[in-house]
Amino acid sequence: MIKSYNNGVYLVNGKIVTDSTNLPSVEEAKKGTIAYSILTSHNTNDNNQKLKIKFDAMASHDITYVGIVQTARAGGLKKFPMPYALTNCHNSLCAVGGTINEDDHIFGLSACKKYGGIYVPANLAVIHQFVRERLVKCGNMILGSDSHTRYGALGTMGFGEGGPELVKQLLNNTYDIDYPQVVLVHVTGTPKKGIGPHDVAISLVKEVFKSGFVKNKILEFVGEGISGLSVDFRNGVDVMTTETTCLSSIWQTDSKVQEFYSKHGKAEDYKKLEPQNVAYYDSLIEINLDKMESMIALPFHPSNAYTIKEFVANAKEILKKVDEEAKKTFGDKINIDLASKVVDGKVYADQGIIAGCAGGLYENLCEAADILRDNSTGCDYFSLSCYPASIPVYKAITSNGVASDLISAGSVIKPAFCGPCFGAGDVPGNNGLSIRHTTRNFPNREGSKPDQAQIATVALMDARSIAATAINGGVITPATDIDYVKTEKEYNYDGGIYGKRVYEGYNNAEEDLALRYGPNIADWPKMYPIKDNLLAEFCAVIHDEVTTTDELIPSGETSSYRSNPYKLSDFALSRRVPEYVGLSKVCRDKGDALREGKVDDKIALALSKVGNLETLKDTTYFGSVIFANKPGDGSAREQAASCQKVLGGVANVCYEYATKRYRSNCINWGLMPFTIDESTEFNYKQGDMLFVEGIKQGIANGQEEFIGKIISGDKVSEIKLYVKNLTPNEKKILLEGCLINFYASNNK
Repeated sequence: MIKSYNNGVYLVNGKIVTDSTNLPSVEEAKKGTIAYSILTSHNTNDNNQKLKIKFDAMASHDITYVGIVQTARAGGLKKFPMPYALTNCHNSLCAVGGTINEDDHIFGLSACKKYGGIYVPANLAVIHQFVRERLVKCGNMILGSDSHTRYGALGTMGFGEGGPELVKQLLNNTYDIDYPQVVLVHVTGTPKKGIGPHDVAISLVKEVFKSGFVKNKILEFVGEGISGLSVDFRNGVDVMTTETTCLSSIWQTDSKVQEFYSKHGKAEDYKKLEPQNVAYYDSLIEINLDKMESMIALPFHPSNAYTIKEFVANAKEILKKVDEEAKKTFGDKINIDLASKVVDGKVYADQGIIAGCAGGLYENLCEAADILRDNSTGCDYFSLSCYPASIPVYKAITSNGVASDLISAGSVIKPAFCGPCFGAGDVPGNNGLSIRHTTRNFPNREGSKPDQAQIATVALMDARSIAATAINGGVITPATDIDYVKTEKEYNYDGGIYGKRVYEGYNNAEEDLALRYGPNIADWPKMYPIKDNLLAEFCAVIHDEVTTTDELIPSGETSSYRSNPYKLSDFALSRRVPEYVGLSKVCRDKGDALREGKVDDKIALALSKVGNLETLKDTTYFGSVIFANKPGDGSAREQAASCQKVLGGVANVCYEYATKRYRSNCINWGLMPFTIDESTEFNYKQGDMLFVEGIKQGIANGQEEFIGKIISGDKVSEIKLYVKNLTPNEKKILLEGCLINFYASNNK
């Protein structure tokens, strides 16, 4: 199915070559990749190994754009310097939290009028579908404040990052990274009937996630197998590359992509992209589409994957492992029993969802309808909901009869909304198992609240197998086992719908207009530069293999408070370490008091154990710190870091950061991004203190290794800490205390 090889390869005239005789040098041949041509054409630096990128367009949704605009305003924003789309696809349920979601939408429209943006009202499109339909251009680069910002199949390199990285672009700064490794994803074969993009994507994530094989690298998809895939199929695979932890993706383009651009009124934005005759890649992934099987990714990660047939054959044993993992993560406060879903050798799901930027695509809905036609989802516990990814897709399936087939079979069709992907829509019942063609199945992504003894779970499947399961009354079934007639229905795109509702304000900023604020929209609290030394109390110590951004700041109903840093911060780690918020707030108050010369007894005791109290009390910055083995997998949401800052956080300590974007969020919010060696045993506990002397001078001088002292009771021990590969601006941001302070300082 999919195999990975951790060695460099040449691609010569489309063929993988192992003998490099008479071929250009590795360094020269690296310039032959599609990725190289795009990255270097957007680099504003003379050094192509140290990229300083300016993007062509940006996009944000209504969980992130208020904070981004607020932060940019504090840094001196005058107008949007590029096309910037603000979509309303996450906080569309405006009854949640009263008026505050709609207040955010009104703020967004006022920002687009004032600064010259593109405003997409609620339920018109999910963020990534709108970008696919309106903003992509072959050879361009797009930055989005959502981790699934991926448009590689359309010849556009998409990067998903936290909000501060978009702020930098709005203020005419750059996205600074070392030139990344590029991985050749060589695609051959043709998928059989019943195999969809999620089957390929889940298989890919399974192959590479746990090993970190493609972490922070570019995936470049080429090969004869691509020509047999529709653009929708390619988009469905591409958007899921985020779950591999790669940095971005790009695909070769062809006549099908050209037709896509033409159909969407953008014929002039197409150009053929392909590697040069000779190109060198740092590693290789082979995808043989002939051998693809229907897949299922079980809780609690897209990489926890099996073929559906393998899963069903061993369901009791596999589901017991999931039950055990849930107990290990959440403890005795929850009671999960997925093994009970197995009855007489069959596995029963409670709910099916086809939605969002991965599932709600035209062809997914069409083929699901082919399977459901003249069948029934049944009148029992199982239910099925379908969310077209945009109003143009919705109109198309209404016009061609697909919507009628879905509805006639018992499915409910709902408007464009990302809610099922992050726990704000179609929340299943306690101990429910939901099968979804969405992007993630992390804990609580379905909206359950284990801190309140509620637990439900999500398994990822392709829309085709979800439809096959639906006609079997919820019995999990691979679509490859179903005899159905696949019909070809041409997609007729109607972009005129957007012309009647989308506010197009780019290059038309009305700078004198006032922004419209609702009562929940709050400014960021005052944040302070670091001092000579750092002292921090561990308010959370987490030894899970990976800590997701969903755990650092839960999704679901918390989304309503993303425009209010104070209210949102009360949810930080609430479903993983409930006591964290209270402990961190105490640290924040002690830090505020220390700045005024009032020394708490515990701080005084700690400082006296590592040096002279009278000297250190005026030169030490105090707050809270989190330890986690590998934090930050998942969403690009900056609030995973900003909430820590609002609560008094000053640092993270870990073995490694799960994603570049989370580490960047920590830096941009002034959290010192410490790492420790894999060989270091971290056996400290909540309440212990970390002291780092000379942190300010060290960061300023480019020091990458520090000796920290941990005060645990009466004992003081040393720990080696690293802060590696900071860019010059990142050093300044940390010294100033956060990105807002950095820009405020520059504008003095």
